[in-house]
Amino acid sequence: MTSTEVQPGGQKSTVAVWRTRIIAGLAVLAVLVIAYFILSAFIPRWWAQRIAQMVGGSFAKGIGLGLTYGVLCTAVPLFLLLFAVLVWRRRAGRFLAGAAAVIAILVAIPNLMTLTIVLGNGNAAHAGERILDVDAPAFRGACLVGAIAAILAFAAVAALMMLRRWRRTHPKKSADQPGPATSPTSIHPDGL
Repeated sequence: MTSTEVQPGGQKSTVAVWRTRIIAGLAVLAVLVIAYFILSAFIPRWWAQRIAQMVGGSFAKGIGLGLTYGVLCTAVPLFLLLFAVLVWRRRAGRFLAGAAAVIAILVAIPNLMTLTIVLGNGNAAHAGERILDVDAPAFRGACLVGAIAAILAFAAVAALMMLRRWRRTHPKKSADQPGPATSPTSIHPDGL
């Protein structure tokens, strides 16, 4: 570091700080791209083999396991993210929200790995589809149905929570509270 990059008081200049941030960001981006290409060739095939071992070619096990993964690995992350939003502004809320978000991502990984098989275009994704078709029948469809059911349940709970909050902020006036006096003739001059 040259003497022109250090300001009086021992602080680094803004240019030096931003240059360091940009270099670190590019290094992280390069590592993520390399990791993506390595994992995209490995994860779909490996996950399909794990599911195939658990299901063993049984339609009933494929449906049961698919529904379980679909519901749990969708509902739990959604509710954890809702929790993160609700506690964000409370005391220690940012820590709790961050922890909930990390746990939500970890719990969603099985569905994300199944999604790499379903939506992937590479050889590993196609191999994973073939493995699931033969050794884990009905798993993908049941996983989708479970995920949709979890999303609908989450939407219902979120709607009820919003309705509850709205009712608290907009209380209904009761009949015994005095209000403006109105008579039938004061509503309309013709009495209709």
